[in-house]
Order: sequence, then C-alpha cells, then structure tokens
Amino acid sequence: MCRVVVTGLGVISPVGNDIETFWNSIRNGKCGIGKIERFDASRLKVSLDAEVKDFEPKKYYSNAAEIRKSDLFMQYAMGAATQAVEQSGILESDLDRERFGVYVGSGIGGINSTIRETNKLTEKGPDFVSPFFVPMMISNMAAGAISIKFGAKGPTLPVVTACATSTHTIGEAYRAIKHGYADAIIAGGAEASINELAMAGFVNCQALNLSDDPAQGSLPFDKRRGGFVMGEGAGILVLEEYEHAKKRGARILAEVTGYGNTSDAYHITAPDPEGSGAVRAIKSAITEAGINENDDLYINAHGTGTHLNDAMETKAIKTVFGKKAYDVHVSSTKSMTGHMMGATGAVEAICCVLALSNGIVPPTINYQEKDEECDLDYTPNSAAKADIKYAISTSLGFGGHNACIAFKKV
Repeated sequence: MCRVVVTGLGVISPVGNDIETFWNSIRNGKCGIGKIERFDASRLKVSLDAEVKDFEPKKYYSNAAEIRKSDLFMQYAMGAATQAVEQSGILESDLDRERFGVYVGSGIGGINSTIRETNKLTEKGPDFVSPFFVPMMISNMAAGAISIKFGAKGPTLPVVTACATSTHTIGEAYRAIKHGYADAIIAGGAEASINELAMAGFVNCQALNLSDDPAQGSLPFDKRRGGFVMGEGAGILVLEEYEHAKKRGARILAEVTGYGNTSDAYHITAPDPEGSGAVRAIKSAITEAGINENDDLYINAHGTGTHLNDAMETKAIKTVFGKKAYDVHVSSTKSMTGHMMGATGAVEAICCVLALSNGIVPPTINYQEKDEECDLDYTPNSAAKADIKYAISTSLGFGGHNACIAFKKV
C-alpha cells in the first residue's frame, strides 16, 4: 500500500485568512470570537460568533460573475484550496489530472443562498429566483468548483457528516490514495452558516453558549462551559502519494498515517455518554498509525465546550490511552476559532500538521475552572513547546458520526 503525505495547506478562518497569520494567532492564543456583526441579532438569545474578517474573494476568482454565482461557503473553500494548491506546487509538476481528485465537503452547504432565494420567492414570486440558486445551494458544489478550477478529473466527492465532515474528507482521501485510486487529492471542508435562521436553530436545540462576553464564549473542558460558539471558514490540505511527492521534489509537511470512522448509533444530536463510538474511531486511527504508549502525542480534541461532548471525549481519551492519557498533550482550538462546523475538522488537522512541524502544542484559551469530569492536560491558556512525533484530530458530528485522523512528523 502507498504512503500518504501532506504537501499543501490553506485556510480561511476567524483568526486569519492565510496559514502564516492563522498559525501565529493559534500559537499565541488569539481569540476570534466577538459580537455578531454579520446581521441584526437583536431577536436572538445569542450574541457571539466567530466571523471571518477581511475576506477578499476576488483574490481567488478570475471575474466578478464567478463570485456572484458562488455561495459564501464555496468562496471560502476556493480561497483555502487555492492557497493549498499553490503551496504544494503540484500544478507545476508532471501531473496526471485523471489521478488528481477533490474531496471537499460542507455540513450545511449554501444556506445563505437558500435564505436569500426563499425571500425572493415569498416577496416577489418564482420568476425572481436565481437560475444559479441550485448550484449555489447544494453541498457538493465547493468540490465541483475546485475540480473545475484546477482540472482535477480524478476521484471527486463531498462528504456531509455535520461537524465531522472534513475529518472524514481527509480520511477518505487518505484511503483513496493509500489504496492506489489517486496520486493526489485536495481535501477539506467549508462552512458559512452565520445567519439568523441557522443560529436560531442551534439556540433552540440548546447547543450555543449564550454568554455576551467573548472571553467566556467558547470554554472547552472548563467547568463553566455552556455550549459552543458558531464559527465559519474553510480548511484545505493537499494529500499526495509519497513517491509522487518525492519524485517532484515537493516539500513534505507531515505524513498521514491512520484514520477511524465510526457511528454511535445512539441519538440524533447527543453523543453516546460512554463515548464508545469515539473510542473505536480513535483506536482505529492510532492502531493503523502504529502509535504506541512511548510515543509523544498531541490530540487536537473536538472540544466544543458543551457539557456532554467534553465529558464524553475526556472519558474516551482515558479509555483509549489509560494512565498515559494524563501525559498526552490535549487542546481545543475551538476556544479561539469557535466551531467551524463542516470546516472544523480540516482546520484542526492543519493545526496538527503545524504543531508537528513547529514543535508547539496550541493552547486551550480562557481556561480557568477545572471540572472533575475533565481532568487531563488541556494545555491551558498558553502554547507548550513539545517535540511530538504524532498528532491526532478527533471530530464528532450530529447523527453520531465520529472521525479521527492521525499524522506523523517528518
């Protein structure tokens, strides 16, 4: 079987719209959470979100017409994909486009376009609905648009598994390359669902933190936690078969070494309190990766800041690693980015790659009050220097979807 490596990274996020800015923010504990500015939130109980700032889609599209035909989640995906492809340098090589794919998903898709065109239908009638409404709405279109831009004619598909979406896209892309179906795949996810409708839905299912203080908005593993903060953006990685990357002289950023994909089969929104699905996903990834108890390890936890998730995830980590769990570096970068939904897994995978290559574990910021249910080392408030060999990222989605991806330092 083939080895799989990472040769490109790209990000659009609440703490930076390029890899350098993003990583500087993450390692220095910069918080991207603030008051909702995207729309009038006066009718909502929630007042915080984590918005992308200063995004310029014209940097990634050849003309304004293309932008008008693209929902915001597609624009974020295109921005991150362009960065990742450019960093990889893969288009400058002797690339077989029929073995070059795109695995990019979204948890919700073009919800902003859906709201806008629904309002047109209600207020003006069916003749005023955009002819581009359907391609702007459907969740596969980020993958489709990226494939068109870069001429990627190989295996191409989206994944829709809520908050586990882009960990699954990376994992499935890894498997496709590992088993010989592609030489390289652009993999990740995007989300742009900061609007009144989506946030009202999450408020009413009691998922969001209702604090009005940005420093108390996203509190993973802290006893004061009360829900997540809605984020947005995109994360993209270029995955490539090792010999293919080596032959063209690519800079290898990390190796992908393991993947786990399981279901709780328990509840549509609540995680299995015993964490059995998460345990199996993590075990699958670390077993395939060959991680043992003597290896220095970083876990970028799902860590949403909801009571059920953080307690369950802590229990799952302890079940998998036993006493060693207390020596493992753990953090939740959602404390800075908010919960980026379908993009969150890829953005957190990028954090793992950067943690490995820089020897720095990102912090969990705004951590103050210990919880007896959450008693691991969550790297509180300040980044930690650590010569880690492996990093894993866990993502857990509504519907009971669990995913874990493992990376190795090169």
